[in-house]
Amino acid sequence: MSATASASAATREATALDRVSWPFDRLGEAIAVLARRAGLARSGEQPQPPRADVARDRGALARWVEAACRSMGFEAEPTHAALRDVDDMLRGAAPAMVRLPADPADRSGSPRFVALAGAVRRRAVLVIGPDHRAHRVTIAALRGALCRPVEAEAEADLDQLSAAVSAGGTSSSRRRTREALLRELRGGTPIGDVFTLRLSPGAPFWRQLRGARLTRKLAAIAAAHALQYALWVGSWWMLGRGALAGRLDPSWIAAWALLVSASHAVRLQALRDQGGFAIAAGALLRQRLLLGALRMSQDAVRRQGTGQLLGRVLESEALESLGLTGGLATMEAVIELVIAPAVLWAGAGGALHAALLLVWVAGTAALALRYHRARTRWTDARVSMTNDLVEALIGHRTRVAQEAPGAWNRAADAGLAHHVDLARAMDREGARFRALVARGWLIAGVAGIAAPFVAGTAGPTALAIGLGGVLLAHRALARLAIGMVALSGAAIAFRQIAPLHRAAARAEAPGLPDFAVAGARAAAGAVEAHDLAFRHGERGDPVLDGVSLRIRPGDRILLEGPSGGGKSTLAAVLSGLRAPESGALLIGGLDRATLGTDGWRRRVTTAPQFQDNHVLTETLLFNLLMGGDWPPEPRAVREAEAVCADLGLGPLLERMPAGILQVVGETGWQLSHGERSRLFIARALLQDPDLVILDENFGALDPENLEAALRCVLARARSLLVIAHP
Repeated sequence: MSATASASAATREATALDRVSWPFDRLGEAIAVLARRAGLARSGEQPQPPRADVARDRGALARWVEAACRSMGFEAEPTHAALRDVDDMLRGAAPAMVRLPADPADRSGSPRFVALAGAVRRRAVLVIGPDHRAHRVTIAALRGALCRPVEAEAEADLDQLSAAVSAGGTSSSRRRTREALLRELRGGTPIGDVFTLRLSPGAPFWRQLRGARLTRKLAAIAAAHALQYALWVGSWWMLGRGALAGRLDPSWIAAWALLVSASHAVRLQALRDQGGFAIAAGALLRQRLLLGALRMSQDAVRRQGTGQLLGRVLESEALESLGLTGGLATMEAVIELVIAPAVLWAGAGGALHAALLLVWVAGTAALALRYHRARTRWTDARVSMTNDLVEALIGHRTRVAQEAPGAWNRAADAGLAHHVDLARAMDREGARFRALVARGWLIAGVAGIAAPFVAGTAGPTALAIGLGGVLLAHRALARLAIGMVALSGAAIAFRQIAPLHRAAARAEAPGLPDFAVAGARAAAGAVEAHDLAFRHGERGDPVLDGVSLRIRPGDRILLEGPSGGGKSTLAAVLSGLRAPESGALLIGGLDRATLGTDGWRRRVTTAPQFQDNHVLTETLLFNLLMGGDWPPEPRAVREAEAVCADLGLGPLLERMPAGILQVVGETGWQLSHGERSRLFIARALLQDPDLVILDENFGALDPENLEAALRCVLARARSLLVIAHP
């Protein structure tokens, strides 16, 4: 291919991509059209167009897209891919909005967007164009558009190296060489802004399965199992007609072998699909439980002991493994039990044989209920004993000091003995359940065809079909027993994690998106409280009662009071961590319901007390910027380093081998009490809110570091509320 032809092809690709991409002022329409096609939004929903200034700020653009998607009832997850991984990202990100770099020839500098709907084989993707129709675009064209800025930065190096490596080659080889060099030189560079559209983990779980196209996979698994059993029954029919009727010629053997081979092939495919379904459904379940843990109220968490929280974590693992395994096994058994009565009816035993199986299934359900009750009692005792044991370990020193040595293990011994008794009862029920369900049926089923066989009233084919039906029902009942045992454990585990499941479904106030409230903030930054009241749980006396205040932009307020006076509770209410029982709370003239939970917490940020704040086992940079956009831009990293220096953490960064990228936390670099306190202060400041609330964060600092921290906070906080003891 000549250089002219190559350039012409590139021009045609760019023109085609420009024709199917969306302009910035139609971004809201593009998101709505793509979401409706993906089943995420209803017809007619569409956000307002973005303001022109949003296009010039990538952070503002990301917040606008996220807010626009929330206003339509789903989420947008920002995704960044390295240059070397951009092809895989384009194939697997759909449905997603892909931001293309601004065309240098476009004086407005506004970016364009591609509505990515799905992949077509390996070299092309489907995109939804401004005409609301699907178009096929090559991945090479999209990659070229996304990599254009990086390629422009490395233009000189690429020209020099490609000329040296592919001297004398064709234009096509030079182009491939140039692409390979670009991946080698800049392979780790983040490419483009991609916003993957998805349902919230708090949405109904069945809708999440449908959105992830797992319901189709589940239907395919059921169809594969049904086909496998049909082939299996057909092989038994062939065997009966051929072997028992004396017609066992090579053609019958070949047909029988073909049916058996096809049955095994279909089963292998079904098992493969089951594994994929279990992994994907398990991931959705973990996301939902994590969201539920994050949405649980502070009071609900504090009312539970450490043992209860540990038990919930353990039971969540049990729910995923037992629920998915038991559900798939039960589904397979049910398919077999639907086929088995028809096979038995067609066999030697006739209708009575099929009725016997139905009665046996009813008895299986009754035995399963008895086993479930025994397992529930055993699980309750185990969870209670685990909770008591963990709490006893935590308070061991106090127990040693207050209790006589002979009483230390008395309660634990009694609980263990009770647990053993319940375990024996559960094992007896389980053994009875498994023995009577499958083994008992084998005896009863064979007895059902014994009479026709002895009397000689059934032919060889009918006997073969009847025996095949008995074996099919035996296998189905054995799998049903395994599945119901697993489902019993999953149902019991779900009781433990039900609070997390309900918390995930509890919708937080989404509020109006930023683009809808930006012009309505008459008194931006002013925080006002009128007659606030708050009480913890069912306590009679409110902690806050009739609290009113006004914090204007630029105010520096010190709040002092005795322990237990409600200072930290007021901070939690002002920052949105707790909702007031009554009263009005406004910022810029707008309440929390209008701004939404996320919008409020972006404007008011708190650094709670030491026991309520945490350092995660991650890099120091992550712990500093975890309240903002991630991954951070270079400007945010520089700002984090500057805040650390102002807070007196510069020597800490110099000591750490990886600097701000050093892993800290329980299994990383250990931070002192004062270093943690300054990390919490920096985390609050770097979110750049209208109001910063610091709750006793200066108590662990020596005079020199206290002075530096105060200077930094006073210089950087727009408004400040400091809580301290008198």
